[in-house]
Amino acid sequence: MRTRHLAALPAALAATLLLAACGGGDDAGSGDPTADGGVALVQEGSLTVCTNPPFEPFEYEEDGEIVGLDMAIVGEVAKDLGVELVTKVTPFEGIQSGADLNTGNCDIVASGITITEERQAKFDFSEPYFDADQGLLVPEGSDIDSLEALEGKSIAVQQATTGETWAQENGLQTVQFEDLGLQVQALKTGQVDAAINDIAVLGPFVTEGFEVSANFSTGEQYGLGVKKGSTALLDAVNGTLERIREDGTYDELYTQYIGTAPVASSDS
Repeated sequence: MRTRHLAALPAALAATLLLAACGGGDDAGSGDPTADGGVALVQEGSLTVCTNPPFEPFEYEEDGEIVGLDMAIVGEVAKDLGVELVTKVTPFEGIQSGADLNTGNCDIVASGITITEERQAKFDFSEPYFDADQGLLVPEGSDIDSLEALEGKSIAVQQATTGETWAQENGLQTVQFEDLGLQVQALKTGQVDAAINDIAVLGPFVTEGFEVSANFSTGEQYGLGVKKGSTALLDAVNGTLERIREDGTYDELYTQYIGTAPVASSDS
């Protein structure tokens, strides 16, 4: 879920970025309580999150750490639990499939994950925390600005995302990439004609010779994910989301990372 720097993360960082070193523990949801509220965690004293940068402004590398709106929100969850935050960089497929949660690789997944029925069958979602549409990224000056204009064009999509699903459902010719950085690199080198991904992550590339030429409204929303049946942790996550909305923290973080204040709606 994006440095929107074009280069992939260093191998050492992509393997596993630990923001806090803590001792091992039981699998999430099955061990002894290790956090406030009786929440069992993968590592005692730590909340471990799996994420897949680059996906700016939600998760991206800055000064050797993974930062972004998602990481800030999960950091608030860790703070409310009274534990440290540990960040692991993993492929998005393992995140959206629930594999990282089911194998005990992490307690929570946060990577610009759109809530879908298919994913809800694999893991439990928090309340929505972000409204997301699909955007079309093209070279500056391109006349590709609509679904009709994409006919016969080569479109970069990110593997296992709703953007890929949307493009395929609309009969577009897609080329699959593991992350947004690789999508943009392919667009830069002329390997593809355009790229489709969540519109909120495309803004950083406007200064790099690209433009967002279209917005495809899909009614998508992002949520944080926990292993099926992790009721105590899910309640804690939703409690934090409620708290940061009420005390103004969410608006501050949203403005910091998105660049504008959130628009009030019944879903936020």
